[in-house]
Amino acid sequence: MTGSLEAVEAALDGWRADSPFILGLCGAQGSGKSTLAAGLVDRLAARGLRAAALSIDDLYLSHEARRQLAEDVHPLFATRGPPGTHDLALGLSILDGVKAGRPVTLPGFDKSTDDPTPEDAWRRLDEPLDVLIFEGWCVGARPQAEHQLIAPANALEARADPQGVWRRQANSVLGGAYAALFSRVDRLVLLAAPGFEVVRRWRLQQEEGLGRQSPGGTRLMNAEEIAVFIQHYERLTRHILATMPAYADLVLWIDEARRLRSEV
Repeated sequence: MTGSLEAVEAALDGWRADSPFILGLCGAQGSGKSTLAAGLVDRLAARGLRAAALSIDDLYLSHEARRQLAEDVHPLFATRGPPGTHDLALGLSILDGVKAGRPVTLPGFDKSTDDPTPEDAWRRLDEPLDVLIFEGWCVGARPQAEHQLIAPANALEARADPQGVWRRQANSVLGGAYAALFSRVDRLVLLAAPGFEVVRRWRLQQEEGLGRQSPGGTRLMNAEEIAVFIQHYERLTRHILATMPAYADLVLWIDEARRLRSEV
């Protein structure tokens, strides 16, 4: 994350007038959001500020809850990621708690098992936060226009969502309940990938890291599975890259090595 940490820290110093402050951090899968958020938390803590990071991934519904959603709404909702597969009530309670100056408990999600971590393992913060970094691949995203939903974005949508039921439902909740969640963000930073094409390699690197951390995980994916998995994210990732630079408070253009580009 060469250069990105310093850029966000400097911007945050200019933005943060009063506590508590919620910083939104958006970026494609594997772009380095978690690494950047962790580095920023460390820097803020070294300056005496109470800071923590929450990933939107930690709000994923359980495997069973998504199975039920797939049965009730559309089969593609069995796969975590798209709008509709998060526990938004939990997210709102956390962000509102931070805003109110209350201690909060931060959940976790184990991608190697595809389920939330046990609640007794969640991180309890005993003091109110000065800064919460809320990061995720779709944090701050806005819905697409209806005409943009007509054509499938990839082979997965063409095969599994020919009538557009899944993508329209995801788009609908993005403009509703997700918009309410994202409205709690004070400022939004975008880590802008050079294009969606790099996401497959980044995501494969992530999965390899998960395998090293949790060798017993039963739901780790191979390269072929990842190629299908990221198609669930493709439509919205491309939309974010095309539209969010116009409304994010800070855009960090990064290259394939996740280095901050000198030119935009």
